[in-house]
Amino acid sequence: MQASLPATKPHYLILDGLRGVAAILVVIFHLFEAYYPVPANHPMHHGYLAVDFFFLLSGFVIGYAYDDRWGKMSTWEFFKIRLVRLHPMVVMGALIGAIGFWFDPFTTGHQQLNLLQLTGIMLMSMTLLPGPDIRSWGETHPLNGPFWSLLQEYIGNFLYATLVRKAGRFLLWTLVLISAAVLVYVATWRGDLATGWGYDTFWIAVVRMMFPFFAGLLLFRSRKIFRLPMAFPICSLLLIIVFFLPTFRHNGLYESLSIILVFPLIVAIGAGGSVSGNWAKLCRFSGDISYPIYITHYPFIYIYTMWIAEKKPAPVQIIPVALGLFILFVMLAWFSLKLYDEPVRAWLKKKFLLKK
Repeated sequence: MQASLPATKPHYLILDGLRGVAAILVVIFHLFEAYYPVPANHPMHHGYLAVDFFFLLSGFVIGYAYDDRWGKMSTWEFFKIRLVRLHPMVVMGALIGAIGFWFDPFTTGHQQLNLLQLTGIMLMSMTLLPGPDIRSWGETHPLNGPFWSLLQEYIGNFLYATLVRKAGRFLLWTLVLISAAVLVYVATWRGDLATGWGYDTFWIAVVRMMFPFFAGLLLFRSRKIFRLPMAFPICSLLLIIVFFLPTFRHNGLYESLSIILVFPLIVAIGAGGSVSGNWAKLCRFSGDISYPIYITHYPFIYIYTMWIAEKKPAPVQIIPVALGLFILFVMLAWFSLKLYDEPVRAWLKKKFLLKK
């Protein structure tokens, strides 16, 4: 059943939960990727599309949280709010990345760089600016690979605050349709969207952000949602199906249409659903750890990947290590949130955002 968004601002707990589901699937994807580096062989063939889902969710939430606040909020105040929300974990992710690189027994970072050089690269990474390719992987953010998508998140926020927030429906529709056409072209040309994190494909990172981010904003502004029972498990199952389906002859078309058609449907269903009891607790927990787990897990994946590449352990050896890492990632995310991120954000909010 289709319905309009309510006039009051609810808390979209299911969307929080779905962000957590996507983040956990990303972690699982990366754990598998160390053993199956070729996407066609990977059990979760399309797991990298979780990033595109994040962008769409972000566009929807940005519209929900800020569209009605511009009469009493300046552009600079918006930027400060977003920095307070996102950047403490960026600093933590860069720090973990630098420590991981220095002590990585396979990369032997301490033999490649001195401490001053690594500190400089870490400080650069804390700004989300691309850094030198110290791993020879071609990454724009070699201390913490997923930072490439955070940079795109910031670009999307900048474009929203400076240009798109004032756009009428026609202009926003035009931007979304053009971005969709470019996304389809790039995906079909390449055959997949498993890219954007390297210097040679940096422009594709922008393509991957543009459609879902502003489609999410358009979805919010259209104020259309779907009310279905069991919305959270239904949406979670849809995400899992999209990620785990095999690669196809027209794989790029499948991936781009998943982003253009399926992901907005999932968000519309999630925005219209409700949860209570244990489902609500699960959504809240997975939503709470979604950003910390995404931003802290990958420095460990570098070491894990090189261990598999160099030692070539049997699957029976890999499985307990992967399970142990997964538990570590969840615990690290939770403790980072409670002992660092939330206290730091509260302090920054009090110091820089609350009016005197």
